[in-house]
Amino acid sequence: MTVHFPFQNSYSALPDSFFARVAPTPVSAPRLIKLNRPLAVQLGLDPDLLETPEGAEILAGKTVPAGADPIAMAYAGHQFGNFVPQLGDGRAILLGEVIDKSGLRRDIQLKGSGPTPFSRRGDGRAALGPVLREYIVSEAMFALGIPTTRSLAAVITGEPVIRETVLPGAVLTRVASSHIRVGTFQFFAVRRDTDAIRRLADHVIARHYPDLLHAERPYHALLAGVVARQAELVARWLLVGFIHGVMNTDNSSISGETIDYGPCAFMDAYNPAQVFSSIDEMGRYAYANQPRIALWNLTRLAECLLPLFGDEQEKAVAEAQDILGAFSETFSAAYQAGLRKKVGLFTERDGDEALIQDLLDAMAKNQADFTLTFRKLGDAAGDPAADDARAQFMDPAAFDDWAKRWHERTALEPQSAAVRQSAMHAVNPVFIPRNHRVEAVIQAAVNDDNYAPFEELVKVLATPYQDQPEYAAYADPPLPDQRVLQTFCGT
Repeated sequence: MTVHFPFQNSYSALPDSFFARVAPTPVSAPRLIKLNRPLAVQLGLDPDLLETPEGAEILAGKTVPAGADPIAMAYAGHQFGNFVPQLGDGRAILLGEVIDKSGLRRDIQLKGSGPTPFSRRGDGRAALGPVLREYIVSEAMFALGIPTTRSLAAVITGEPVIRETVLPGAVLTRVASSHIRVGTFQFFAVRRDTDAIRRLADHVIARHYPDLLHAERPYHALLAGVVARQAELVARWLLVGFIHGVMNTDNSSISGETIDYGPCAFMDAYNPAQVFSSIDEMGRYAYANQPRIALWNLTRLAECLLPLFGDEQEKAVAEAQDILGAFSETFSAAYQAGLRKKVGLFTERDGDEALIQDLLDAMAKNQADFTLTFRKLGDAAGDPAADDARAQFMDPAAFDDWAKRWHERTALEPQSAAVRQSAMHAVNPVFIPRNHRVEAVIQAAVNDDNYAPFEELVKVLATPYQDQPEYAAYADPPLPDQRVLQTFCGT
């Protein structure tokens, strides 16, 4: 049998200025590393066929499946605050779209599939390490319940790529609600192509915000919808200690998904100023800066949409500012509600925000592990004698002082200790893709062609909220000599 993709493409039906038609560049000896079988089934694909040599050739870009309409999407973007009028998919090619079993339209894209007209002297390829990193982290984010692009497959190409050294080449098959970004709107705005902006906005509304199709002011409503999704998304990032690392406008998804896992990382010790990305020298995208940057990106989107708001410029600006003004409230509500859940509070009372902030301040001062502190706090909710949360603090007395106030606060609610513990464990993961674990997996694959550590890490991260005693070591923070201080882009 032949591998069949039930493509129903819509983006490639837009005007030619939206993309460049380009086929993947064939590779010599593709070999499947990992297929996400449950995701394949959800997409209406046959995982058994995808695991055949024919399937590996499609997932590596060596063979283009029937019904595909390969394109590289055009977009612009602010990169670390500096505007670049043309970026585009320089090493990614969108094969097409399928309707999954839930009725949702999903892009299927190959990353590392060869040069495109947007490659800017690049080779269009991807090294094995970044492909494995994106597979691991994107699937971990999905398991954590955070909106994200997904990884369908990782394939090694059999061909080297040249970076600082010679590395194995690989291709990631990425699945997304779409790959439309703030930068996609910027591409047309800088060219003053209002017709294209309207065409793009109409496409986005039909695809991602269909409830707005009959809104009285659909473009105002579109901006409000994107603002709300981005505010809630960034709140979720902060609640699990995630740092995107490269929040450029071309990495800001209109659908509200996390996209582009380059120098991303999860914090170990809590530090609001934490930066891992090697290219973020000024800390623009530090952990605590992410809400501010999300709003900055959304403001750039608002600028693009202004021509659709009406002919009166001053009125349009005022209306956009009103919509953007909702970001802070939406973010704060989502973030504070999430923090209350993390510390086991079922109701909202005066003083709760200060109580939680005092915990975060103490964690920062005492270099407490972000993930373990909250998880072990759940243990303490079920058993006041449990002291593993206390053990995360360099000065345990700092936790003792706070814990006394916390117990007094939780005593004001009727829930049992068991109920509180269960609720806390449902939102505080045991397992995250810790940097040192991800790097160890990559080194085993790159240096020894050994994918057993990769398989095991992916398995553990698939159920991050469940205790897995046999894999308990995966919850441990790094030892001093295991700490990863910098992460790097995959380009």
